[in-house]
Amino acid sequence: MYYQIKSYLKFLLKSTNQHGVHSPFVYNLVTTCFYAKTANKKLLLSKKYRALLYQNNTKISITDFGKRSRVFKTNGREVAKIAKVAGITKKKSKVLIRIIEYLKPKTILEIGTSLGLGTASLKIGNQTASITTLEGCPKTLEIAKNQLNSFGFNDINFVVGDFKKTLNKTIENNTYDFIYFDGNHQKEATINYFEQCLKTTTNESVFIFDDIHWSKEMTEAWDYIKNHKETTVSIDTYFWGIVIFRKEQLKEHFIIRV
Repeated sequence: MYYQIKSYLKFLLKSTNQHGVHSPFVYNLVTTCFYAKTANKKLLLSKKYRALLYQNNTKISITDFGKRSRVFKTNGREVAKIAKVAGITKKKSKVLIRIIEYLKPKTILEIGTSLGLGTASLKIGNQTASITTLEGCPKTLEIAKNQLNSFGFNDINFVVGDFKKTLNKTIENNTYDFIYFDGNHQKEATINYFEQCLKTTTNESVFIFDDIHWSKEMTEAWDYIKNHKETTVSIDTYFWGIVIFRKEQLKEHFIIRV
């Protein structure tokens, strides 16, 4: 917690809004997407999905391949509590919907389904997108799959298992317009996923890494990613790290309040 407070204060000192952005592409992203409002219809759908999880008191046994939870001490957890503690926040969900609506990606990969809150946000942002979502825990994926299906969210490919085994097989011979990384908050794993997924990119691809200031090692992973030779533009929003690969852009790094 101390590290997060310290890193957030540092972020506030260095961050800016649209007035500190000179790249037309990033300026448009900030002004017409980051600082826009989420459409009420989409917001209500997202709220309904979240509310149903918050009402679900079913207890399930979690299989956890990533960083162990700082909150839960056992693998037996209530669905509602998982959604409240480990699910994508309401703010992130709103922004994610807007980003997907703005970018209009046709093919999306999500690394870390959990209970499907992020998956639902991706689908709400673009109902026609084809989504592949990876989850390590069979029980949480079962909850997510059933609820996503009940909302009529189609064209979602669910993949269960340890990412060390499923990721390479999933991305083989595929390209993705958008990848959302939210499956393992450890430095080595995050860097490995990034490097594996580089072969899936096109000039228009966008990566988002969740919780880049969650710990010192996650910030170190983000520093590696933003400085990588394949990364053209990187945006630190504190809670997310966004990577853009457009070759026509100058290599720049932005720290932006959202």
